[in-house]
Amino acid sequence: MAGITVVGIGPGEHEMMTEQALAALDRADVIIGYTVYLELLGDRFRGKELLSTPMKQEVERCRMCFEQAGKGRNVAMICSGDAGIYGMASLMLELSEEYGMEDDIDIIPGITAASAGAAVLGAPLNHDFCVISLSDLLTPWDLIEKRLRAAAEGDFAIAIYNPSSRKRHDYLQKACDILLETIAPDRPCGYVRNIGREGTESRICSLGELRNTSVDMFTTVFIGNSQCRIIGDRLVTPRGYIL
Repeated sequence: MAGITVVGIGPGEHEMMTEQALAALDRADVIIGYTVYLELLGDRFRGKELLSTPMKQEVERCRMCFEQAGKGRNVAMICSGDAGIYGMASLMLELSEEYGMEDDIDIIPGITAASAGAAVLGAPLNHDFCVISLSDLLTPWDLIEKRLRAAAEGDFAIAIYNPSSRKRHDYLQKACDILLETIAPDRPCGYVRNIGREGTESRICSLGELRNTSVDMFTTVFIGNSQCRIIGDRLVTPRGYIL
């Protein structure tokens, strides 16, 4: 039985993938992933066999990897960003026991939206920070609320994934209302859309302004901690060095 490599492809542009990730995709016999992520790979891997499943069929997609590996093929499972941050790495490892492949899966990291988006805005995550997804498909909203309050009380810089969608159009507003229970409305914030892809857009704003901003699922939101400030057109959370 051949091995499986779970590959974080970052935003999808080749120049933002590691050499390790590109090498894994080059040697793969078959590349498996969500349809949108396969499209992001571009022409370089068009000659490979590409297999996909729609959204919400993640378990089926993982099983497809094990079935292909069982045929003696080298398999690459791709994830946007980092495979171990809201990616498929954990599910692949959970299922590996069922297929007796616990030691046959390699995980290759990729640039996640928190680090890529932070670089666009400046340095908003340069001290202790946390990452919170507002998607309640797999996490109950009351637990998301608890995490938001804890992050605000702990004075963490915060990166928010999945801030909105067609069915969750008001979730960022709800999250901001929770943060505003503890954080002043003038707290520096920012957001980046289409990180690392064509049409990247970014904006720096206050938490109060962010509350009334519409974003989509391709946007990552950043809330600074109490020391965060705007320098020029950059969002900066100081590390604490004495100047």
